[in-house]
Amino acid sequence: MIPDIISSLHGSFKPGAHSELRAQRSLARRVVLLGGNLVGNTRQDSQGVSARVYSNGVYGFASAADLSQDAARKALDTASQNALFLDDKVRPGKGALPQIAHGSLPRQADFNDVEQKRYLDFTQALDSYISGKYPGLASRTVVATADSMEKQLLTSDGYAAHTLAPRSYVYVILNAVTDKGMPVEVFRSFGGRGSFDTVFTDPAALYGEVDRLYEHLMNKREGTFAKAGVATCILSGELSGILAHEAVGHTVEADLVLGGSVAGPMLGQMVASPLVSMTDFAHTAFDQTAPLPVYVDDEGVLAEDAELIRNGKLVGFMLNRELGRHYNMRPQGNARAFAFNDEPLIRMRNTAIHPGPNKLQDMIAGTEEGYYLMYTNNGQADTTGEFMFGVTLGYEIKNGKLGQAIFDTTISGVAFDMLKTVDMVSDQVTWASSGFCGKKQPMPVGVGGPELRCQVMIGGR
Repeated sequence: MIPDIISSLHGSFKPGAHSELRAQRSLARRVVLLGGNLVGNTRQDSQGVSARVYSNGVYGFASAADLSQDAARKALDTASQNALFLDDKVRPGKGALPQIAHGSLPRQADFNDVEQKRYLDFTQALDSYISGKYPGLASRTVVATADSMEKQLLTSDGYAAHTLAPRSYVYVILNAVTDKGMPVEVFRSFGGRGSFDTVFTDPAALYGEVDRLYEHLMNKREGTFAKAGVATCILSGELSGILAHEAVGHTVEADLVLGGSVAGPMLGQMVASPLVSMTDFAHTAFDQTAPLPVYVDDEGVLAEDAELIRNGKLVGFMLNRELGRHYNMRPQGNARAFAFNDEPLIRMRNTAIHPGPNKLQDMIAGTEEGYYLMYTNNGQADTTGEFMFGVTLGYEIKNGKLGQAIFDTTISGVAFDMLKTVDMVSDQVTWASSGFCGKKQPMPVGVGGPELRCQVMIGGR
């Protein structure tokens, strides 16, 4: 845990100006085995301080790659000078930011930064299981990774906090070749919140997951191509979560709304089926701790849930303090910075579609013809709500039963149009939290949702 270097600097804040002071250390660990050979073995550590000062509608920012009180004090002085300079040149005349609640949060528990050998031993044990049980694979890759962000935050108004956010994952990628020589691949990530030694205590705990992944690979090896066109599809919770984040979530981030997002004029209107509700959760979702909990943002705003869609109606945006004033909405803790030398941007935290009343087996049984789409490996969307996601694993549905696996395909459409076709929502939420959101700077996020039955364009051969 980094030493406290900023809590005593509250007296250094300039009177009448909103000021933020942040000390941060970010760690990243990674080991990669390809076909049993070590091809990646890295440890990264970055640390430093930053300060941001608001003056009359502009921000001054400064940072230093040094975790010391002197560096923090100097960054604060430089940020104050930058804010005064910009205010003099731009003269926006917006006045002070609205008041927010203030206080302090208790320091979170430290975590164990395990030695690199722990990652190597785990991947080798899992790789040995795969190679021993499934020697006919064309290739295999096992990755162990962990990262964390530790932040100390002190603001002139708002909340002071010392937070840690460790997460750990293992990725398994299996490849085979069809009888016609076409390569097929399946991929899964396992893990979640916590240090590597607490999330992964025994490689054997993943053997059953690997067996199921191999079974999907063999089904895909004997698979077929989807029929191109609009089809009835059941999206897995993983896919509905990606949709919630990429195709909906970004359109309701207030900075993108200000830039012309399609969601701007839709506030208060029906944008989805009445069965669909969606929230960007702060730290608790559906009575459990969210995958990547956020308790305070980097502007000192206490983190609360941001309700976005309620029973099909668009009811809110995600905000920072400045755009909260612009839209006359209360900020709820969405301003986040990735590295110590990054300024906070409006970012999602744990964005999910709410569960519904249906069972997955009933959704499949009630579908005469269509597809159950399970895994994705990539996707893209823009502020119009248009999206295209890759599908790496799916199955045909015929006469209410799962049929053949399908080869890699895509789904595409306009999110708000597609969500209006949702007619069944499962009662189970699946979360994914191993990726990064790439909005100007990377950021760990959680995405989740239930299975959704809808009409969507699917790609073919």
